[in-house]
Amino acid sequence: MHSLSIFGTSSDAGKSTLAFAITYLLHKEGVKVAPFKAQNVSNNSVVTDIDTGEIAIPQAFAAESIGLKTTPLFNPILLKSGGASKAHLIINGKSIGDTNVWDYYRDMKRLRPIVKSAFKELQKSYECIVAEGAGSPVELNLMDKDLSNLYIAKKFNTKIILVADIERGGVFASIYGVYKLLPKKLRKNVIGVIVNKFRGDMSLFTKGQKIIEKRFGIKVLGVVPYRPFNLGFEDSASLMGYKQDLSKAIIKVGVIKLPHISNFTDFEPLVVDEEIELSFITTPTEALSCDMLIVPGTKRVVDDLKWLLAQGFRSTLLDKNKTIIAICGGYEMFHERLLDPLHIESQQEETQGLGRFKGDITFQTNKVLTKGCYNLFGTMCNGYEIHNGMAKKRSKKRKNLYGTFLHAIFENDLLREKFFRTLNPAYKGYIFPKFKKRAIADFADHIEQHIALKYIRESLHDTH
Repeated sequence: MHSLSIFGTSSDAGKSTLAFAITYLLHKEGVKVAPFKAQNVSNNSVVTDIDTGEIAIPQAFAAESIGLKTTPLFNPILLKSGGASKAHLIINGKSIGDTNVWDYYRDMKRLRPIVKSAFKELQKSYECIVAEGAGSPVELNLMDKDLSNLYIAKKFNTKIILVADIERGGVFASIYGVYKLLPKKLRKNVIGVIVNKFRGDMSLFTKGQKIIEKRFGIKVLGVVPYRPFNLGFEDSASLMGYKQDLSKAIIKVGVIKLPHISNFTDFEPLVVDEEIELSFITTPTEALSCDMLIVPGTKRVVDDLKWLLAQGFRSTLLDKNKTIIAICGGYEMFHERLLDPLHIESQQEETQGLGRFKGDITFQTNKVLTKGCYNLFGTMCNGYEIHNGMAKKRSKKRKNLYGTFLHAIFENDLLREKFFRTLNPAYKGYIFPKFKKRAIADFADHIEQHIALKYIRESLHDTH
């Protein structure tokens, strides 16, 4: 059985959600399948179940949706934003440190074997690997440096599905252009195209489908109507597209949108909570109407602390009457000093923190990567830690300020209820794991109704 590559005809075409959905649907039909992305660029990562490391959210989300334990094999190379043309490099789940972006792209000979090894290792256990691409597969000046698209498709002779975002406009040009710019050998492996994010009367695209199939020679595998899916966000751009029904909202929560915000999937349980109005804010004025503020994780703690102060947030964050939850990098900011003698996150060796928690944060080379069940503010919670900053305690509370290194805390129903019932006793809460399972099944069902899944599966068995 062939493995499958999912190529976007543009960035943010919906590759991640369709890769997840197709993985889920193949699994549902009895195929032994696993998610994969050779290289991801994202500050949003989670700790794996196997060989403790960190991988990007989409592959972890897809794996968990079909009951697989997560492993660094699903995403062997991860890049996180750094400063001044630098990126934080993670290989096989482990931090290698910062690298110059140009040096990284010059080092393909070292990186290709890492990707190849991970893919081949997965092939030992799975019939089909669903490999998500990255950006566009035909950036002509970068094709020799492309690990996630062309390298995988060529090396493992994968079948290919193109995903086009009709919402952006120019859908015909993007489909035709990407298809024609693909190497001739890979064009033969293209099963077809899925036209994604369609809004309005589906019959209006009947002619468009005929044009793609007759003039371009590409089978249309489906036209998928737009449907919001508020889970598994890969980046802040996709997160900002969330939709909420506020008709039953009784509590307003503001997340400060830091310039280098990370692990924003922490807030998915709030996005889908009908009793919560969630806003991402950038000014102290917006914070005035919020019942709770969240200072989230960040890849660049010192830079984002400076940004907070420059935006005028100091008095808001020092207000003891305001309920504030500070997570990971946000938690670090509330200590007395941020010490970075090895320049792990900043060129500044000492920075004054907000000082509401006693003690210092010291950035160290060895990153903390843990996942488990923890006692958090008197409630047992599942969560995970990813951080270089070290403090004496994993969590602290002072007045209405709660700080913790733990991510995914709002996925814990009891803790979420504890927080919000303190703010408003009328808060009822809901069971997040049950909601998530149903939402995944419903979304996958939506995709199945609008794509030619049987044709896709038969094409994966094609011996040509």
